[in-house]
Amino acid sequence: MTATKGIEAVTERIRERSRALREAYLERVDEAASKGPHRSVLSCGNLAHGFAACAPGDKAALAGDEVPNLGIITSYNDMLSAHQPFEDYPKLIKQAAHEAGGVAQVAGGVPAMCDGVTQGQPGMELSLFSRDVIAMATAVGLSHNMFDAAVYLGICDKIVPGLTIAAFTFGHIPAIFIPAGPMTTGLPNDEKARVRQLYAEGKVGREELLEAESKSYHGPGTCTFYGTANSNQMLMEIMGLHIPGASFVNPNTPLREALTREAVKRALSITGLGNEFTPVGRMIDEKSIVNAVVGLNATGGSTNHTMHLVAMARAAGIQITWEDISDISDQVPLLARVYPNGLADVNHFHAAGGLGFLIRELLDAGLLHEDVRTVWGDGLRAYAIEPKLGEDGSVVREPAPAKSGNEKVLAPFSKAFQPTGGLRVLRGNMGKAIIKTSAVKPEKRVVEAPAIVFHAQEELQAAFKAGELDRDFIAIIRFQGPKANGMPELHKLTPVLGLLQDRGYHVALVTDGRMSGASGKVPAAIHVTPEALDGGPIGRVQTGDMVRLDAEAGTLQILVDKAEFDARPLAEADLTANSFGMGRELFGGFRQLASRADEGAAVF
Repeated sequence: MTATKGIEAVTERIRERSRALREAYLERVDEAASKGPHRSVLSCGNLAHGFAACAPGDKAALAGDEVPNLGIITSYNDMLSAHQPFEDYPKLIKQAAHEAGGVAQVAGGVPAMCDGVTQGQPGMELSLFSRDVIAMATAVGLSHNMFDAAVYLGICDKIVPGLTIAAFTFGHIPAIFIPAGPMTTGLPNDEKARVRQLYAEGKVGREELLEAESKSYHGPGTCTFYGTANSNQMLMEIMGLHIPGASFVNPNTPLREALTREAVKRALSITGLGNEFTPVGRMIDEKSIVNAVVGLNATGGSTNHTMHLVAMARAAGIQITWEDISDISDQVPLLARVYPNGLADVNHFHAAGGLGFLIRELLDAGLLHEDVRTVWGDGLRAYAIEPKLGEDGSVVREPAPAKSGNEKVLAPFSKAFQPTGGLRVLRGNMGKAIIKTSAVKPEKRVVEAPAIVFHAQEELQAAFKAGELDRDFIAIIRFQGPKANGMPELHKLTPVLGLLQDRGYHVALVTDGRMSGASGKVPAAIHVTPEALDGGPIGRVQTGDMVRLDAEAGTLQILVDKAEFDARPLAEADLTANSFGMGRELFGGFRQLASRADEGAAVF
């Protein structure tokens, strides 16, 4: 089925807006790809350095131009649960490459930090910029020009977007992303949230809180809630950068290993040495990007991707805007309820039919472009499947189940949870902002209340502990944007604001910072742009001003006389403490160069 007129219209305007940038990008991709296997341009000295540490058989293979060589970019470290499983992947990938008549080398490693560890800590101010560092680190690894294709080992928040930006920058070679999967289900996410709120109230201590957190985050794999990490995996699959069915199979299982081996063999088959050459820069196009936005909205995905997708698309010469994301949201129903948008986790989502079911429903409704190219071949319909392990240990793909295994978690199109997606753009005299509505009850989506202004999330937490917030209010937390302090997530505010809402108060958050993929039940207007440090109107708000956040109408207004408001001086903040400690000294240049949130918050 072809895409609906509405989806086609958004796609066409993206295509027109991007035409000049995209054409220049594709010219560069084609020129680089036309040079053939890239080792052929290296001198003998260059090449000797490139395979000096290889086994004799691999040296002989790489000396010519007939055997494909895969570059492995890995984000392995053994502190992060999501990335620990990658420890043994290079060995497995090299083994599978040999079996398929190819060679694989670890081209480089990239940093992988965990927002879960750094939430509310100084290190969180490096988090967003780590995406661009990862892209640059990947470029260093691939710059050796030894590779006919690349496989990317990454899972979490900034890692996959950074790897994707780099993959598109090296668009003349094929790219396949290989995930490690989510950890098995532990303590239910709603129970974890309940204990967090009890801790915020002082009703349980640190020991009880740590026990709950440890039972939730308990083993290898991604966190099981539907935040940025698992949104990443959905995006890679719906864009065709995973092999079909790869996203949500648990680590350290036979099926996970079989999928990894298959991804390696597929990567070798789509190099320029084969008959299915698929350079990723040609493979990904405007339709692929629109499919990603559709998937993000249909699953109630991470707000972080309103920035990441802009930056990722730009790396492929495609310009998308928040308006594109919002307009697609108006056309795409919400089909998944995964925490924080529901009680289930990603394992329940996968068991109910998972991405295969979701992709089929969206294709049948005309909300996805079916006529796209993927690493698996032509057409997205090949992803409407359920992966299983065959008797011989290989991957067997069956059609996605006709019915959802649990319609409270994964709904058919005919029984969507809500008629629109989970993301909206808010506009008004405070600028533009993003709000995630999929976890916010309809009766909580409009809040009109006095502002209370803070310049740090710690100030709000202190006011709560002092008993100053037992009332209706809209928290304004500013000087949290990319230029101010690297735009840290403010997820530590979720338990406090959630608790106040549960007490019956009308509360909301407005910030030029981030709230993460775990944005929850309290309405939060985030990524306000322009940010306070960039002269944005949020810098003129004063405590006591009436503010109206209306997620239904898509507006964010300060209810103050315009002339009086415009005449106010912009607030100032002492940001000295944000410029040093935990490596922040090294990112001063990034803060100065960072673009606006609606432009991807990128430094290049």
